[in-house]
Amino acid sequence: MSLLTSILLGIIQGIAEFLPISSSGHLAIAEHLLGMEGASDIPEFFDVLLHLGTLGAVFAAYWQEIRDMIAELFRGVDDLVHHTTPAHIPSARRLILLIVVGTLPLFLVLPIKDKIEGLADNMYFIGFALMVTGVLLYLCDRVRKGRKSEKNARLSDVLVVGLGQALATCPGISRSGMTITAGCLRGFERKFAVRYSFLLSIPAILGANILSLKDALEAGVDWQAVPVYLVGVAVAGLVGYACIRLLRYIADHGRFGAFAYYCWAVGALVLILTIAR
Repeated sequence: MSLLTSILLGIIQGIAEFLPISSSGHLAIAEHLLGMEGASDIPEFFDVLLHLGTLGAVFAAYWQEIRDMIAELFRGVDDLVHHTTPAHIPSARRLILLIVVGTLPLFLVLPIKDKIEGLADNMYFIGFALMVTGVLLYLCDRVRKGRKSEKNARLSDVLVVGLGQALATCPGISRSGMTITAGCLRGFERKFAVRYSFLLSIPAILGANILSLKDALEAGVDWQAVPVYLVGVAVAGLVGYACIRLLRYIADHGRFGAFAYYCWAVGALVLILTIAR
């Protein structure tokens, strides 16, 4: 793999992982409609490293929250050992619970994982799913502003968001778009909806890559290429961090409409080209 290829793949990973445009859908489009057959030849180990690079971007963007949750995790264990209960549950401790509960619906996907991955070969499904993603982002702009945060969000709220994340394992459905919209529909503050979406991605990305790492190592690693891989990982992390900041800015000051129109345009184009073929 060349250095330029590593950098380009890092840029694509950083953009597609966090902007609400569906990275899996765009990869399927590239492979089936644009003739990028080599996209499936990306070394598995490099693919795992790229995802870990974007995971690092989440840690960098939300380090204060993650640090507080780690500290509260140890305090919570200490409370269990000593059978003590704080007078007021700290926000960081409650956020840990919300993330754990929101992650649970992903286990529903495991029995049908192969079938969901097979949808990447169905361009009609990809085009329709991108259109659905556009509708979600359009709705997110128009839902009434909520007031819920980690302090008062209910477990039923985060279960709905978690179900959205599970549905977003389908190619063409954006994970961030689905989870942010689901949060807003459940009355989350837009800032909290974006923050919770990215924090919720940590166990999802980490778990998926732990499962993939064994297969990647068994497939073989070109250790001489690792320095080139690491350049792509660094680029993915930097671009991913910039995209997280962009979505946080949009949550504060703007709308997701531009992404909605983009998804509609790409989805319609995919359907037209597929029918034409």
